[in-house]
Amino acid sequence: MKLGKRKTFSIIVLACLLAAATLFFHGNQEEVKADTDSVYKNIELFTEVLREVEKNYVEPQDPHKLIYGAIKGMVKSLDPHSSFMTKDEYQELMTETKGSFSGVGIEITIKDDVLTVVSPIEGTPAYKAGMKAGDRIIKIEGKSTKGMTLLDAVKNIRGPKGSEVELTVVRKGRNEPLTFKIKRDVIPLKSVRYHQLTPEIGYVRISNFQSHTTRDLKDALRKLETKGGLKGLVLDLRNNPGGLLSQAVKVSDLFLDEGVIVSTRGRNSAQNI
Repeated sequence: MKLGKRKTFSIIVLACLLAAATLFFHGNQEEVKADTDSVYKNIELFTEVLREVEKNYVEPQDPHKLIYGAIKGMVKSLDPHSSFMTKDEYQELMTETKGSFSGVGIEITIKDDVLTVVSPIEGTPAYKAGMKAGDRIIKIEGKSTKGMTLLDAVKNIRGPKGSEVELTVVRKGRNEPLTFKIKRDVIPLKSVRYHQLTPEIGYVRISNFQSHTTRDLKDALRKLETKGGLKGLVLDLRNNPGGLLSQAVKVSDLFLDEGVIVSTRGRNSAQNI
């Protein structure tokens, strides 16, 4: 009799667990289905708009550019630090972190939809001409930069060694635009510069973090130490736009004894570093 009751009770519990599992599974399926339906509806909306633009816009448009523009806009809307890069833009980034190029020697970005100088590279034609961080480039060779992509701006500013490029900029505190005619030259991508301020104090400037920054910094510190008893160091990172995270971490490791240098947190814990 007791055995029968125990069996009946076990069957009831098992049935309840199965029912709960079924409801949970069904609920999850409903949530997944709702998310999927929402995605498809948005894709349908995007497709409809794309078709309307292709059919009715006053001038023919390149579908490839339209789609890439939409992707860029989507990623840009996430936060100020997220961006989508095309193959050409990625190759440009790789060029900036190693090797050399022929140009005027400025780091540029798009800030508030305006082409802006992040920093002129020390010793380059742009630096010698007097360009400054924060200068807003409104024209390249007389052509407005409004709506110009960063990649197109870079291509227009760069050119053969010895050739000239005209840049028109707006500078804070100046009423009239400034025009610079700058002769292009080979720009070595050297990120570390150094000298001694006093016999015991060294100065190191890191303009950005490239593939050889840590190696060059170690070399600079070694040479400063051989010149005298180095007791202090000024590490100048002003107007440093960034670069390779791995190099920034290695540089930090040279000066920090212990502790976490950098960490990332994402939606999925497996992606955390």
